[in-house]
Order: sequence, then C-alpha cells, then structure tokens
Amino acid sequence: MITEPLLINKNPKGGLRTLPFIIANEAFERMATVGFTPNMILYLCREYNMETTAATNIIFIWTAATNFLPIVGALLADSYVGRYRMIGFGCFTCLLGMVLLWSTTILPGAKPPACDQLRNVCESATWSQLMPLYFAFGLMSLGSGGIRSSSLAFGAEQLDKGDGTKSKGALQSYFSWYYVFVSASSILAVTCIVYIQDNLGWKVGFGVPAMIMLLSALSFFLASPFYVKSKANTSLLPGLTQVLVASFKNRRTKLTTQATEEMYHHGKGSMRLMPSENLRFLNKACMVKHPEQDLTPDGRASNPSSLCTVEQASSMDRHVTPNFEIPSGSFTIFAILTLTVWIGLYDRALLPLASKIKGKPCQLSLKLRMGIGLLFSTASMTAWAIVEAARRSIAINEGISDDLRAVVQMSALWQLPYLVLSGLAMAFNLIGQTEFYYTELPKSMSSIASTLSGAGLSAANLLASLIMNAVDDITKRGGKGGWIPSNINKGHYDYYYWLLTGLSMANFLYYLACCKAYGPFKGRFGTAFDDKDGMEEEC
Repeated sequence: MITEPLLINKNPKGGLRTLPFIIANEAFERMATVGFTPNMILYLCREYNMETTAATNIIFIWTAATNFLPIVGALLADSYVGRYRMIGFGCFTCLLGMVLLWSTTILPGAKPPACDQLRNVCESATWSQLMPLYFAFGLMSLGSGGIRSSSLAFGAEQLDKGDGTKSKGALQSYFSWYYVFVSASSILAVTCIVYIQDNLGWKVGFGVPAMIMLLSALSFFLASPFYVKSKANTSLLPGLTQVLVASFKNRRTKLTTQATEEMYHHGKGSMRLMPSENLRFLNKACMVKHPEQDLTPDGRASNPSSLCTVEQASSMDRHVTPNFEIPSGSFTIFAILTLTVWIGLYDRALLPLASKIKGKPCQLSLKLRMGIGLLFSTASMTAWAIVEAARRSIAINEGISDDLRAVVQMSALWQLPYLVLSGLAMAFNLIGQTEFYYTELPKSMSSIASTLSGAGLSAANLLASLIMNAVDDITKRGGKGGWIPSNINKGHYDYYYWLLTGLSMANFLYYLACCKAYGPFKGRFGTAFDDKDGMEEEC
C-alpha cells in the first residue's frame, strides 16, 4: 500500500486524496467495457445473425481499436490538450457509445428478424442496422482511448512532490494497486454483468454497463478542483522531425566516447545527461559544438531545428453444483483472479520476504518478468490445445458433433489451467511492460509510455484476425470443412491452438533477441525519483 503522508507534498493540489477518484474512473470504465465483451460474440451471432468468423473479426477490430487509440490519445494529451481534458473527453464519448449500443436492444427494427430454425431461413442484417452498431463500437473505442491514454500517467502526476521528484516506492505501489482495482472491476464485469445478460436479457444487460459508465464520468469530475493539471508540452512529432533533420545536418561530425570535448543538449523532463549508445547517429542531433552560439542564457537551444474463450465453455458442462452453473462468458474471471492474487502476493509477501533475506530492498528485473510472462503465455496455449483435443474427441464419441449447441460430458473447469496460466502471463508481462516504458521514456512522454503496451495488444488483435482468416481460408480449400467453422465440434480448433503455441514460442525467442540488442537498462530516460530509492537491487 502507499503509505507516504499527504502532508509532505509541497504541491497544494494532487496527492493521495485524488487517486481514489482517478482509479475509480478507470475501474468503472473498465467494468463497463469488459461487461460488454464476453457475450458480444453471442449477441452478434444470435441477434444480428452473423457467422462466427465475421462476428469474431468485428470483435478483433473493435478490440484492436480500443487498444490502439490510447496511443493517439496519449500523443494528443502530451502535446496539445493535456491529460485532464483527454480523460474528460473520453468519459463523454465512451458514455455516448454505450448508450447507442444499448439503444440497439430497445429500438424496433434495429436488428434483423430472428432466424427460423424450422425452415432454415436466416435474414442478414442490413447496412442501416449495422451502421449504428459499428458507430457505437467506434465511440466506445474512442472514449476508452481517451481515458486509458492518460489515466495511469495522470494518477502518477498527482504523486509529484512539487520539486519534480516522485517516491519510487509509492509509484510502484500505485502501479500495482491500480491494476488490482482495475482487475477487480473486471471480475465484477465478467460475473455480475454477464449473469445479468444471461438471465435478464440484453436490454437490462446492456443498460447496466451504460449506467456504470455514467458513474465513471461522475467519479472523475467530482475531484476536479483537487487535481494537478499540468499543461501539455510542445508537440512531440515536430521534435522527432527536428532530431532527424539535425542528425542529418551533423552527419559529418564525429562522436567521441569522452564527454569532455562536447556537450549534449537536454530539455526539461529528461534526466539523461549523456546520450545512449543505441542508435548513436541520433546523438548528433543534440550535440552543442559552440555553447555560446547554440544555447541561450537559460540553457535552451537558440535554434531548436539543429538540436535534438466463450464458445468452448458454452459447449462444455458448466455446472459447479447440480443447481448452479457458471455463465460461459464468466470463465475469464479465473484469469483475472489469478492476476489480482499474484499482484497482491508479489507486492505484499514475496518482495518483502526476498528483501528481508537479502537485507535490502530488491525486486525481479523487468526483463525477467516480461520473459516469464511470455513463457506462461506459451504454456497457456499448450494447455488450451490439449483440452480442446480432449473435448472434441468426447463430442465425437458421444455422437453429438453435428449439434451446434450440444453440451459434452466434460467439465468446463478443465479450462482452468489455460486461464490461470493466462492470468500469470498478464501479471508478469503486462505490468512489467508498463513499468519498463514508463521508466525508460522521458517524463514528457509519460502518457505515451503508459499506453505502449496497449499498442502491442492492438497489433496482436489485428494479427490474430489476419491469422484466423488465413487459417480459415487455407483449411477450407478443396471443399473441406476447415479448422475453425461455426460448429466447434466439426472443426479442428485444437490444431489452431497448436499453431498459436508455436507462434508464441517464436515470439519468446524474438523477445530474447530484442533483450540482447537492447542491452542493460535502469531507467535511462526515466522519471525523477528520490535518491534513497537508488538502493534497490534485483532479487
């Protein structure tokens, strides 16, 4: 927990009193968004009469946009509008999108007629019916991008003591507990909201997340008078262009390994006094050959341009007791629970124990944590492939492979190994990535740093859609049924999961190569911390 007293904060605004409002804003937004996600595949297939592949592609693109737009929002927040305004815009836009999606369950004619199973007649949705749906997805992604782009960095900004430094311990605890509360909100979403959708219908099930999003907006704006609202910096894109141009202009200048014959310009927000050894040709952009001419009396550059898993669960027995069964969309709760439990165990038990044994504060290195996360991800896909092979074999032996909605006599709890391993993968890799970006990039890019892991998730969703379409197209050639048809019992989803296992292992090997190329790091461009925090070492 964060135990740093509020009274030592030299800034009259900000501090610990603002963090509950910021975390509540993100937690409620995540609860609302995640509440829509698990059953969305069922909503599109049953209410809009879509094929499984088409519905999955829509969800992939929606998820990719939701993970990518925070990057755009972070650029705008850091360079133009500021984090407070960006979060406020995200609250309004996301709420509007959820209300619009809710309206598709209420308005007559918003969806095509239900399929006639007796006559095998299924009318597809028209463009006039699909456009409000797509527009709602777009608004929700845009709003989520606005909130997620700045929420984490905005909270860290409130911990600024007023002298440009933050307590490293408080910051790390904030990161960990931020994810704990966000994960807890996701747990409520995949249990309570999914249960409401399954038992009370889509109208109530989609209305509840919209009301939760309203609470998210209110929780954020209530603390507006107490926030530290830093102004946006100058645009980062022109700065990048200046670096490239200045590097080209100084291309004939030789770089030395000594710091005595040349100075390097660095602006506010960057703790780096000497440049990196990586991409050394860009160091020429920040060389000051003639300090009297190139710098103003206050140290600024005189010429800146010269310086620088629902379907599988629904087909299995989901009963825990004879009278209670877990909704198929709620099985992701086990991954989120694993993530939440591990964060608390790591932060409050394992690290203190390791520090006590070593006699000084220590922690696992970021590289090690991210690598362990990738190995857990590979192991989770292996477990998923094994379980699916067993499930399909049972369906064939029971003679129910032709029934699309048949339930095999196999407990859905066999998915637990996959879900637990997935939760551990997120706990190690996702949080490690966030800390890595935040400590390695300049302070002026903190919003961007907190969203870069989402860029990877966005690319992953687009790549997943591409791989799925390619596999579906290739395996259907010659009149075959393919690996991933709408009827999960007729396909070979297990082959598909084994393919993903191989790709996951290839990704881990690629990560090792990237680690070797990057070299050691210890917050080379990171946020300023107290000197006393430098005593920490790797466990």
